[in-house]
This record gives sequence, C-alpha cells and structure tokens, in this order.
Amino acid sequence: MLAHDTNALGQPIGKPLDGEFPRPYPPHVQLSGHYGSLVPLTKDHAEGLHIAFSEAPDISGWTYLPIDPWPDLAAAQRWCDQAQDSRDPQFYTILDQNARPSGFCSLLRITPDSGCIEVGFIHFAYRLQRTALATEAMYLLMRHVFDDLGYRRYEWKCDALNAPSKAAAQRLGFSYEGLFRQATHYKGRNRDTAWFSILDHEWPALKTAFEQWLAPENFDDDSLQRQSLNNFRG
Repeated sequence: MLAHDTNALGQPIGKPLDGEFPRPYPPHVQLSGHYGSLVPLTKDHAEGLHIAFSEAPDISGWTYLPIDPWPDLAAAQRWCDQAQDSRDPQFYTILDQNARPSGFCSLLRITPDSGCIEVGFIHFAYRLQRTALATEAMYLLMRHVFDDLGYRRYEWKCDALNAPSKAAAQRLGFSYEGLFRQATHYKGRNRDTAWFSILDHEWPALKTAFEQWLAPENFDDDSLQRQSLNNFRG
C-alpha cells in the first residue's frame, strides 16, 4: 500500500517533501574508502585501464556495455579523452590501494529537480571483481548521493538479459521495480530494461550494513569475507 495523505476533496495525494529542490549537481570529486578510491576519470587513466581490462580471460565483461572492447591503447585513449569531458554520464576511475586503475563507473541521468540519479556504465577489471573494493566503490557513490547531495532516489538499470548485473543490484540493496520492454537499443540489438532503485528512507539501514561488511575485521588475512553482506542486512 502506497503511503499518502488525503486532500480536502477526499482524494489520496502524495506525502509532502522534505528538503529543498533542485538538489545540488554532483561535484566531480574524489571519494575515498578503506580499500581504494574513486577519482574523476581522465585520459591519464587510459593506459592503466587498458592493462587492467586486458587481464580478463575473455571479453564477456563488455557484452552489455554500450561500447565495444578496446582493441588497443589508442582506442582506450580516445574513449578516455571523450569521457573525461562528459558531464552526464559523470565518469569515475576506480583506483586500488596501489593507485592502479581497476575499472570505471558513472553517475548518469542526473536530475537535480527531482533528486533522482542513476549509477551505471560500470566496468570492473577481472582483478577487481568479487573484492571488497568492488562493493566499496558502489557504497562510496551511494553515500555521496544520499549523504552529501541529499538525493531521494538512486537508480540501477540494466539489460534484462544481464543476469550478473541484476544479481549485483539485488545484493547491493536495490529493489526490483519492473521491466521496460523495448526501452532502448544498442550495438544493433534490442534492450528490454530492468529497473531497480534505492530510496532515501531505505539508505540509513543499508549504510549501516555496508559499513559493518566493509570493516577490516570482516576480512581474513586472505581478504576473504567472514560474513556476507546479506548477513548484515538482516
């Protein structure tokens, strides 16, 4: 049942909003954590990203991205040169504790008027996958959006055929909202889009779970988790 008020005519109407709108446009700033950081993507990251992505056993990680695999360093440099100037999507490079580029992600469909923003265009190097930093990178963006900027809705959208992305969204605490059929197309093929979201009132409990999971004491000497994120989410 959707929460609502009732007006003088007896009609159901939405709850009043807290805060002021529009919300701030996200500043493109470094976001730091225990295991690495997110920094504004620049063309200087091209070589490191190209090396990191080249370590993968195959190119399956590129299948659901709107861009093709980089065949060489020159292609990586061209893409990074364009991406660094993009305002929406706003791209971040994920750096590990040794400052090695290990992937990229972005904030996009940035809508300050409604306080809504999407995370997407995510590509993790093979070495980054299933690590604490992979989860922390997503947490850092959420914390920035909800705590620093006061947005009220955080979205995740993906190709409905992309099972790993849908599983990642649910693990990270996003709620599935539905399927938008023939929502778009890319690489010459149709895309039905699966929609997920986190709302501002859901964030405090989720934030606590992330912080408990990311605590250094939750990882053993081999960097393996002692408890899963789901255990902290209750």
